Amino acid sequence: MESLVVVALLLAVLVGVSLGLLGGGGSILTVPILTYVLGMPPREAIAASLFIVGTTSAVSVISHARAGRVVWRTGIIFGLAGMAGAFAGGLLGGFIAGVVLLILFAGMMIVTAIAMIKGRKPRATGESDGAHPLPVMRIVIDGLLVGIATGLVGAGGGFLVVPALNLLGGLPMAVAVGTSLLVIAMKSFAGLGGYLFSVQLDWPVVLGFTAAAVAGSFVGVALAGKIPERALRRAFGIFVLAMGVFILVQEVPQLFKSLASA
Repeated sequence: MESLVVVALLLAVLVGVSLGLLGGGGSILTVPILTYVLGMPPREAIAASLFIVGTTSAVSVISHARAGRVVWRTGIIFGLAGMAGAFAGGLLGGFIAGVVLLILFAGMMIVTAIAMIKGRKPRATGESDGAHPLPVMRIVIDGLLVGIATGLVGAGGGFLVVPALNLLGGLPMAVAVGTSLLVIAMKSFAGLGGYLFSVQLDWPVVLGFTAAAVAGSFVGVALAGKIPERALRRAFGIFVLAMGVFILVQEVPQLFKSLASA
C-alpha cells in the first residue's frame, strides 16, 4: 500500500504540472489515480479531486495573475455562474451510482480528448483580446453549463473552460489558461460543497495529494509558453483518450453485471 501511495503522489505532481501549464487536466488525471491506484470509491474520488484541483488552481492563478494572464471580470462572472451549476451537479452526483459516474466521466474524457487532438481554430479578426468585456449573459450561460458538468462528474473544468474562454470569449490562449484557473477554483469548491452532503473524505490522503499537486503546478506555470502548445495538447489529448477508453473497458461490464443482477 505504501508503494501505491508513493506512485499516487508522483502522479499528483503530473496533475499539478498539467494545471499550471494547460489550465486543465487536473480532474481528468486525478479521478483515475484516486480510483485505480489508491482504490477510492468513485464518488469519494470525484469529491476529493474537486478539493485537490480547486486548491491547486487557486495557487496557480496567483502566478498567472502576476504575469498579467488573468481577466478578473470575465473569470469571476464565469466562475460565479459555474459555482451554481457545480453545486447542483455535486448534489445530483451524490445520488448516482458510482459505476454510472465513472462511465459519464470516461465519456467526458473522450469528448475532451478529441477536441484537444483536433485543436482550435485561430481567432477571427476583431475578437476580444481580453481588454474589452464580453457579454455578461453569454458568460453566465457558458459558466452554468460547464459548472454542471464539473460538479456532476468532477471533470470538464479546464478543458471546457479554456476552449469556452478562447473560442467563445475570444481571449488569447495564455490569458484563457490563466483565467480558467480562477474559474476552476471557484467551481471546484462549489462542487465539493455539494458532494460533502453525501461523501466522507480521507483527509490525510487528500491533503498529501494536494501538496504534491501544488508543487507540480509551480513547474507547470514556469513551463507555460516554453513548450509548443499544439504538440503538447495533441500528446496529452491522445493520453486522455486512452485513459477514457480504459475506464470504459473497466466499467461498462460492471454496469451490465449490476443491471443483470437487479
